Amino acid sequence: MAFQPTPTDISVIITTPGAAAGPEPRFLTERRVTPTWTVLQLKSKLETMTGVPPSSQRLLLKAPGRPDQWVDGDDSIIGSWGLMKGCEIEVHDIRPQMARPNFSDLSSVEKYVLPEATYESLSNSVLAWKKNQKLGRFDPNTLSPEESMRKQAEKDNSEIQSKGIAVSKRAIILPSSPPHIRRGTIRFVGPVPTIPFPGVDAASDDIANSAPLPIWVGIELDEPTGKNDGSVSGRRYFTCPNKTGVFIKPDKVQVGDFPPLDLDDDLDDEMEEI
Repeated sequence: MAFQPTPTDISVIITTPGAAAGPEPRFLTERRVTPTWTVLQLKSKLETMTGVPPSSQRLLLKAPGRPDQWVDGDDSIIGSWGLMKGCEIEVHDIRPQMARPNFSDLSSVEKYVLPEATYESLSNSVLAWKKNQKLGRFDPNTLSPEESMRKQAEKDNSEIQSKGIAVSKRAIILPSSPPHIRRGTIRFVGPVPTIPFPGVDAASDDIANSAPLPIWVGIELDEPTGKNDGSVSGRRYFTCPNKTGVFIKPDKVQVGDFPPLDLDDDLDDEMEEI
């Protein structure tokens, strides 16, 4: 029996067609193909690369200097189709779009969540590092959220008393510098439970009845540069046109003789800039 040399593998580019909006392929790689493989054998190997089952593949062979041709007949030898170096085999999925799996949609994939007890037992986690360094809630000198809220309420009350902050007074928001000075009229001074405080549910009845809450100053601005209409999370504290209401901490408020802006003020500013 005469010696039959082993056929030399040929390096081929494997692609899948890209989206209709652009010429770039969705998938591109290179692999060596043995010319004596049948088309079905090649499709079986391409399934591991493209995810397309052999029965749903249709191969388009692109060879330099020759017209593109569809490779038909699963029992035919791939080398008989003129396979050569520099060829490209484009793998088409003939399944309907709805029948193809969408591997980019992760909405239905169950996410793994590390149990809290397991995380706390790890020695190389950020939590373990904070424990060792006594940072955050592991600092023995750190105030509890409730104590921090009480301290904030005391500071707010002190600011209100020292600055003379009261409803109906005119005020500006700090920091302010011309020409960007936000001014308006104070419409509310008091707790705003719907604004969250770190670590505390200020809206709960237990907290509201057992501890003083931080104080906020509600201001109706002269211009629509605010964030609300005097309400926060569905609860109203004062009423003003939309985008003219804002809630500010007392230390950022300065009361004084700040008359409302009008058209004459804008004209004067424009004349000064000319």
